Amino acid sequence: MRAQSPARARARRTLVTAVVTMGAAALLLGGCAQDPETDPKAGPSTGGKGQTTLTVGVFGAFGLQEAGLYDEYMAQNPGIRIEQTSIERNENYYPQLLTHLGTGSGLADIQAVEVNNIAEITATQADKLVDLGKVSGVDKAAYLPWKWAQGTAPAAKGGATVGLGTDIGPQGICYRKDLFEAAGLPSDREAVGALWAGDWGKYLETGKAYKAKAGEGKAFVDSASGVMAAVTGSSAQRFYDEQGKVVYKTNPAVRGAFDLAASFATEGLSAKLQQFTPGWDQGFANGAFATVSCPAWMLGYIQDKAGPAGKDKWDVAQAPKPSNWGGSFLVVPKAGKNAEAAAKLAAWLTAPEQQAKLFEKRGSFPSASAAYKLPAVSGAKHEYFGGAPIGEIFSKAAQGVPVTVVGPKDLVIAQNLADIGMLQVDQKGRSPQEGWEAAVKAIDNALDQ
Repeated sequence: MRAQSPARARARRTLVTAVVTMGAAALLLGGCAQDPETDPKAGPSTGGKGQTTLTVGVFGAFGLQEAGLYDEYMAQNPGIRIEQTSIERNENYYPQLLTHLGTGSGLADIQAVEVNNIAEITATQADKLVDLGKVSGVDKAAYLPWKWAQGTAPAAKGGATVGLGTDIGPQGICYRKDLFEAAGLPSDREAVGALWAGDWGKYLETGKAYKAKAGEGKAFVDSASGVMAAVTGSSAQRFYDEQGKVVYKTNPAVRGAFDLAASFATEGLSAKLQQFTPGWDQGFANGAFATVSCPAWMLGYIQDKAGPAGKDKWDVAQAPKPSNWGGSFLVVPKAGKNAEAAAKLAAWLTAPEQQAKLFEKRGSFPSASAAYKLPAVSGAKHEYFGGAPIGEIFSKAAQGVPVTVVGPKDLVIAQNLADIGMLQVDQKGRSPQEGWEAAVKAIDNALDQ
């Protein structure tokens, strides 16, 4: 999934429904069990009658089971039985995964890892995981370079590719056509994208033009924090440098994103809403804002919250610059007695053909660029968003995302920049400098712990 939103990584698993013409793409937040407590020293697990049981540990409704991929694999491989367990929230799931990796017990044969945790996994746990880049059938060229890099350990740690990407969150700009028209702006998605093509600063200028003619109570963006997340997501270097040093305070890309996003607040262009709160949800239904930075998985969320009344009013255009919000990986612990069979399953689940099926049925956008030529992706259109060619729009965005340095505490830094810094500017009227200083203090305290 997500560098993800600065504070809302969990929202990717929120209940949403997306309709894609190539198939119903539903992103559902499902029930939760506990991670499997299997003992790797007990020998290979069998499901009876000579079957090998492979366990998969995930967080939330990850989509693989819901899309029928396990059933398909078991039908093709009668000797394999797949059992999945899920913990609803990643903030509960991930600490348990680290504990199990540390002890070498209690692990599933395959474990999911959220993008905000993958840097820590590759830097500190790579020696405990199978090098999936060497598994038969895995083709590095079939995956987006930046996604492959995220799942690969640093050269100093062996350089093994221990995480195979499942999905990603390439971003567009979702917008209300009726509000654009009322403000005298074009509403055709190509013309809208041209308003800000190549420059987030043009997005701000479009907001000012919108405000000049828009009615009261019709903000241009949902929140300044959402803008900041999108802008930072389009930068190759954000919070850490290539050597693993925290550099967010001195990185002009981060401070520039903060100041640009703060301008949406100080210029009166923001609805001053905090994302993934009831007020934000209601804002979709009320048409309280004209645009929102939206990764592919958010389309269903918008459809759910805006409801039938929003159909054909919302559309989606290219973002000013390619940006990503979200994504996950599959890893295979070496401690499992079924590691070889598990690696084969992980490779199959993340192959382009299966990623295309996952997108078609669940709305999870593929991290395998080879899937973009398959009809389920290339021909995908979203009826709710005026038949927008979402396969084309998000494929283009995904292929333009830079190879980004991901650090172990990216989420901590992003969350405090948003909820401590930017929220004060957006909702409390603090100056951008005051908001920045408050965020830096909170981040430094958090990193010192």
